[in-house]
Amino acid sequence: MTAYQTMLLDGKTVRYIDQGDGAAVVLLHGWGTEAATYHLIIEHLSRRYRVIAPDMPGFGGTYQPETVWGGAEYVAFVRAFLAALDVTEAVLMGHSHGGRVSIRLLADPQGFTCQKAVLLDAAGLPAHHSLKWHIKVKSYKLGKAILGWAPVKALFPHALEKLQKNAGSADYRQASPVMKQTMSRVLAEDVSDCLPKITASTLLIWGDKDTATPLADGQKMEKLIPDAGLVVLPGGHFAFAENWARTAAVLDAFL
Repeated sequence: MTAYQTMLLDGKTVRYIDQGDGAAVVLLHGWGTEAATYHLIIEHLSRRYRVIAPDMPGFGGTYQPETVWGGAEYVAFVRAFLAALDVTEAVLMGHSHGGRVSIRLLADPQGFTCQKAVLLDAAGLPAHHSLKWHIKVKSYKLGKAILGWAPVKALFPHALEKLQKNAGSADYRQASPVMKQTMSRVLAEDVSDCLPKITASTLLIWGDKDTATPLADGQKMEKLIPDAGLVVLPGGHFAFAENWARTAAVLDAFL
C-alpha cells in the first residue's frame, strides 16, 4: 500500500511517495494524474528499490504554480525536490508529461547521475494533426472571435463561455486558468534536440494504439537516443498498466 508524505519546498507543500529501500528510482507521473496512479510500479519496485514519486506541481497534493510554467520550470522543481531529499543518483522513470520532464533532465543532468532511464509513452515531440483537427481548431478560433464581438456578445451573453467550456480535452477543460496556459505551453515544446544528449541506457515502453503520444514518437526516440531499446505493448497511453505482468518482467530485466 502506497502512503503519501509531505514536505515544504520554498514554503510550498509538496506531496510525495517515498517507499522501499535500496538504490533510488524516481518516478514522474503524467499530466492530470498523481503519483498514486502508478501504484503498480511503486509497489512492485519498492520490494527492491527506494521508489520516490512526487505529485508534480498543479496535481494531487502538491502546490499549484502561481505563474505559467514550461518544461524548464518542471525540471527545476524536480531538481529542488531531489536535492531536498539528498538524492543525487537514481534511475529516472517518466510517463507522458513526466517523460517530457525526464528527457530534459537526462539531457542536462547538472550533477544528477542517472545510469538508466525508463520512458513510458513519453511526451515531448510535436503532434502531427489530421485535417479534421485543423478544421476544428480554425472553427473554434473563428467562433471565439465572432462570439467575443461586443454586439454578438450582448445578444448571446453565455455563448462564448459555452464554446470555451466544450473546447479542448477533458484535462484542459478541468484545469485552472494557470494550468490551462501551462498545458498549452508544455504541449507546444519540442524536446527532440535533447534526445541525442541522453547518455543513460534508456528503456522505452509504448502502447501500439496510443493516440496521445503515438508509437511513431517512441520509434523516433529510440533512433535519437544513443543507447535505447523499445518494447511495444498492445494498448493505449497506459499500456504498461494494461499489460502489467509483462511490464513488470521487462522492468525487472532492465533494472
